[in-house]
Amino acid sequence: MRRGLLIILSSPSGAGKSTLARRLMAWDPNISFSVSATTRAPRPGETDGREYHFRTRAEFQKMVDAQQMLEHAEVFGNLYGTPKAPVESALMAGYDTLFDIDWQGGQQIRNSGLGRDVVSIFVLPPSIAALEERLRGRAQDSDDTIAERMAKSRDEISHWAEYDYVLVNHDVTQAENELRTILMAERMRRERQPGLADFVRGLNSEAGGRQ
Repeated sequence: MRRGLLIILSSPSGAGKSTLARRLMAWDPNISFSVSATTRAPRPGETDGREYHFRTRAEFQKMVDAQQMLEHAEVFGNLYGTPKAPVESALMAGYDTLFDIDWQGGQQIRNSGLGRDVVSIFVLPPSIAALEERLRGRAQDSDDTIAERMAKSRDEISHWAEYDYVLVNHDVTQAENELRTILMAERMRRERQPGLADFVRGLNSEAGGRQ
C-alpha cells in the first residue's frame, strides 16, 4: 500500500479551484476533501461538518492552542484552519487528501512534518477581467466583498512560484485533465511506492536463479 498524498490546491478567489476540487473527487472517490474549521458564519445551504466545521473564535483558538491544527490563518477577518487528526489518519491509510486553501495554509503544511507528502498546485485565471466576472457570477458576495477579494488577488497570485505545478484555467475540462495527469504521475513516483524495492529484489532473485 502506498502512502497517501496531500494535494494542495490554491488560487485567488474565483479562479475555479473549488470546481476543480469537486471534479477531481468525482473522478476518484478515494480522494477525500479536507474539511476546514472556520469562524465565519455559514452561507445558505452550508452544513456543519460538510463544507466547514463552523466554530466560534474561542473554540477555534482552543484547537490551535492544543496543537490540533495542521495549519491556520486569518482571511477577510475570519479564521480558517485544518484539523490535524483526520489528515494524518487518511495519509497512513493510503488515501489522498485534497486541500482547498490559500498560499498561507499551503506554506504551513509544506513546512510541517508532513511536507514530504505534499503536491502543491496553483490555479491562475486566464485574465483579471475573467476573475472578476466569475466572482460576480457566483452572486454570493456584496460589491464591497468582491472589491476586497479583487484587491487581495494580486498578493495571492504573487505566490505562484512557491508551488510545484501551475495551471491556467482557460477551460475547466482541460484544467481538470491536467490535474488528473499531475496526480497520476505523483502517485507513481519511486519514493511513493513502498513495495517497489521488495519487488525489484524478487526480480533480481528470479533472474539469478535462471543463470
